This record gives sequence, C-alpha cells and structure tokens, in this order.
Amino acid sequence: MKCDNKFIDLIHEYLDGDISKEDEKYLSSHLEKCEACQIHFRELKQTVALITTNVDMKPSENFTLNVMDNLPMERKGKKITRWMKVHPIFTAAAIFFILMLGGMISDWNQSEKLTYPKGMNLVVENDTVIVPEGVIIDEDITVKNGDLQIEGEVKGNVVVVNGNHLTASTGNVVGEIQEIDRMFSWMWYRLKQLFENIFSL
Repeated sequence: MKCDNKFIDLIHEYLDGDISKEDEKYLSSHLEKCEACQIHFRELKQTVALITTNVDMKPSENFTLNVMDNLPMERKGKKITRWMKVHPIFTAAAIFFILMLGGMISDWNQSEKLTYPKGMNLVVENDTVIVPEGVIIDEDITVKNGDLQIEGEVKGNVVVVNGNHLTASTGNVVGEIQEIDRMFSWMWYRLKQLFENIFSL
C-alpha cells in the first residue's frame, strides 16, 4: 500500500530535527503499522548517518603521481597545438621570423647576378658598378654580387653585398659605408632595415 506523501514529509522533518511533538507521535504511530514507511525511514536514517559521520579521509602520498601516471600519454602534436593556442602572440612572432628568415636566406642564395639601382647614371664594366666623376647621387646605393667604384659623390648610404672591392674616397660618400660578405651579416643588415622602416612609420 502506498502511503500519503505527508508521512514522507514527516519522516524528512523528523530526520532534519524540525518536527513538532504532536507530528512526531503521529509519525511514530504510523510507522508501527506501515512496513513500507519503516523501510523508507531506515534507509534515509542510514544515508544521513553516512553523510554526517566525520571520516577523516586523506589520499595517499602518491595519489596525484599515481593518477598522472595512469593518464594516457599526450601526443607531441597535441602539446604543440595546445601551446600555440595558449600563446598566440609568440606563435605569430615565431611564424613571422621563420618566414622572414626564409626570405632573407632565399634572397642571399638567389643568383650570382649583379644587381644595382637603375636610373642613377651609373656605369657598369666587368661586374663593377661605377659612379662616374661629376655625378651626384642623393639616395642610398646597394650593389649585390659586384664591386663598386665611386668617382663622383653619394649623399646616401653605400652597401656592397657579396662583392670583392669598394673603391671610394670617404669624402665622396656622405652616409655610411657597409660591406657585407657573409650570410649572417646580410640577415642582420636586412633586419636593421626592416626595423628602421617599421619605426619610421
């Protein structure tokens, strides 16, 4: 026989300590007659006893280590992906520098072809770029894979990359003179150029 919900509520009130004396007598007389409510009362009483028992439970000293050892190993690819998601700025910076470095190395290893600025009244003879006497150049000059001979005047900077000789009087060049014959020097020069361009904006 299913009892009225009011007896269930009275059982809960009794276990919570909120029952009046009259309701406690009423519940007691009902429990003497109803076996289903007795079973329910005992089960709830045991549950409350388990919950309210002060058991000082402490994990073993190796608990954390044992749990970590039993976890499945994370694949290397996932570790890298997670790190990239957690540090997006460092990831972007690393990708930028890798691409920039690749571009600089590619630029260094391009052909052995002589390159120099066009349209500046320069003369080329046997892989030597010549600034003729009487010619004044207001811009920077960069000569790659060749030599530079300055007989006129250069008011900008002069850079000779992977060349053998630079012939110029210091009075003929107003800016800086730089000879680059190693790849790392070339990379440093390009990095300086990049940062100068960024900070001049």
